[in-house]
Amino acid sequence: MTQGISLIVGLGNPGAEYAETRHNAGFRFLDALLVGSNERLRHEARFSADLGKLNIAGKEVWLLAPQTFMNHSGESVAKFAHYYKIPVTEILVAHDELDLPPGTVRLKVGGGNGGHNGLADVTEKLGDPDYARLRIGIGHPGYSAQVVSYVLKRAPASEQTLIDDAIAHAKTHLVDIVQGQFQKVMNSLHTHKS
Repeated sequence: MTQGISLIVGLGNPGAEYAETRHNAGFRFLDALLVGSNERLRHEARFSADLGKLNIAGKEVWLLAPQTFMNHSGESVAKFAHYYKIPVTEILVAHDELDLPPGTVRLKVGGGNGGHNGLADVTEKLGDPDYARLRIGIGHPGYSAQVVSYVLKRAPASEQTLIDDAIAHAKTHLVDIVQGQFQKVMNSLHTHKS
């Protein structure tokens, strides 16, 4: 049983030109968490990130959106986690996942990065892969040579609706995730039909 989550990281690329791209699913997850709250993310230059805080089930949880571009996301995450002494096991990283179809969301703890450069950098900079990951399905273009252009494009409206629905579904499990009820959430997400 974990202590639960103290820091939720959303991965993406900063800038208006990337805002609606598939690769920014992690940023979209943070945006979804802020809906209905008075909180918003504010830029904090010393961490190269936009930061916020939410009270979730009576617990103060940090939200962090690295502004370093995807492939250097770990710089912000590690700097912030070390400064506030947040253990790796209390970090959740929300990211786009090529290996899952749009409309699917999965939770996992630890493991490899599946070729995701943002995750690879987070793992390298933290020096430990044992953080939780919220994998938001965006689908795969079919050929590895097309991946870069695929993740940096907008999804068609029908796919984006599925992605947003998956994010909304994940948000309904937020309290359990923050409380460290990972197995319960996994069981629910992995049996959910979109």
